[in-house]
Amino acid sequence: MSTRDGEDVNGLLEKPRGAVTVREDGRLLVSVRLPLPGSAQPRLLLRLRPKKGEPEETGRDLALEPAGQDQWQAVLEAAPALEEGRWDAYVVVAPGGDRVPLLPGPRDVRSLVSGGDDVPVMPLAVRIPYATKDGRLAVRAWRRAAHAEAGRIVVAGDSMTVTARLFGARLGEGAVVSLKRRGQRSAATEIALRAEGDRDFAFTVGYQDLLAAAGQAAVVWDVYVRPASGASRIRVARLLDDIADRKQVFVYPSTPLGGVSARPYYTLDNDLSVELAPRRPR
Repeated sequence: MSTRDGEDVNGLLEKPRGAVTVREDGRLLVSVRLPLPGSAQPRLLLRLRPKKGEPEETGRDLALEPAGQDQWQAVLEAAPALEEGRWDAYVVVAPGGDRVPLLPGPRDVRSLVSGGDDVPVMPLAVRIPYATKDGRLAVRAWRRAAHAEAGRIVVAGDSMTVTARLFGARLGEGAVVSLKRRGQRSAATEIALRAEGDRDFAFTVGYQDLLAAAGQAAVVWDVYVRPASGASRIRVARLLDDIADRKQVFVYPSTPLGGVSARPYYTLDNDLSVELAPRRPR
């Protein structure tokens, strides 16, 4: 008996496991151990995880080629870029068969760690293989026309200071950092930045200023940069390394502000935000 996304699908005695190597040119080499005859025609499926309540519509389908005893490989080329989101990996053992989730194997992501000195090809297309919370293989993808890469964040007193580097745009006259308040009653506040050339910049966010601008005790401010007067805002994020989910890895201290506390944090999309939240009673 076979069940979609379940165990013992299509007669497999064990769940397949996928090892991924990220090449310097952006290609992903996926190696899968499958005890199948050489005449088999297994395929690798990548499916974009839909938003809650929406149907699954977007995917990639790649042939798995023989690569040794019980070994199969597929190469996901750098172009076309994956749509931004989370892509779950599956194997289909035979034409018309059910899909089997891939377990995560070794992931060689050394080529993603450049130290921030390499200039990425724009538009930006980042792909990081990772293990999901329920133990499956997936790929986190970002695709952005312009990007502001967050660097060091220093929390001191009632403020935070951030360094960043701009890609796909240049700093010009009137450049500012823009913080946009989330919610139906969204608003924005702008603060000065300190430019170091036409790509590098730094800025300091005073938490008291955000608290005064919010008009409410609990709010999240999303961080953008406007590279010049009249230009579109660019999200500040941390994408250019090997960490697919930064939110639980980079945790910054909270600063008390009376009845609330303020802290910088990375969202589930690795974008930089500032949270003002009610302080918990001791």
